[in-house]
Amino acid sequence: MTAAALEVRGLNRNFGALKVTRDVDLTLERGARRALIGPNGAGKTTLVNLITGLLNPSSGKVVLGGQDITALSQAQRARRGIARTFQINQLFRGLTVLENLCLAVGERDGHCNNLWRATGARRVVIDEALDYLAALRIVDDALKLVRELPYGRQRLVEIAIALAQKPRVLLLDEPAAGVPSSETHLILDVVANLDPDIAILIIEHDMDVVFRFARKITVLVAGAIFTEGTPQEIMANEQVRAVYLGQEGHRVGGGVRHG
Repeated sequence: MTAAALEVRGLNRNFGALKVTRDVDLTLERGARRALIGPNGAGKTTLVNLITGLLNPSSGKVVLGGQDITALSQAQRARRGIARTFQINQLFRGLTVLENLCLAVGERDGHCNNLWRATGARRVVIDEALDYLAALRIVDDALKLVRELPYGRQRLVEIAIALAQKPRVLLLDEPAAGVPSSETHLILDVVANLDPDIAILIIEHDMDVVFRFARKITVLVAGAIFTEGTPQEIMANEQVRAVYLGQEGHRVGGGVRHG
């Protein structure tokens, strides 16, 4: 059998006496389209930080493609195939969109330091960067400064940078946060057309985004997995309504958005 793209086994994270991640088991198969939801303070971003190596677990394992990567650094995990976006984008706002992508490609290939001196390498990097921008339908923005773009298009640039890492696993932390509801379809359309072999985990409060994207949904409450199921199962789960959506003032699938 082919190993899962990503497995989290018995993952725990404590900050002193506070347990923010509690015995989390999570499996993403190759090509998974999974959403992670839960009330504020549930530990969703902490879990992503543990998977990517930004935080170290108190106990438990992170396994990528059958290999234990728990002891690896964030950079080492990225090189092995884990990419992410952040709640607040991490772009270089004073550089152009193309420059941001070229830096990401150059960093991945290890020739970032001489990227602007080696003409041949520069041409290859630029061509690849333009390919990612074309795939995200933002090639017309290539020469614009990031700070000149609407926030929704900045989100697409961040996804392009994540894809430039050639990930096996892509973690999208609230990609629709701060994006006008009229523009969320851009992100959904792009994600829907990504390589079907990439396993994608999306953290999102916008229930329209969640139910349109996910084939499976995991609900996290107080750092532990509360339940998992298909969108239809989660929509019909009264406990989810009470514990998560009730607290948040949402109704499932009703188009209610929460920032």
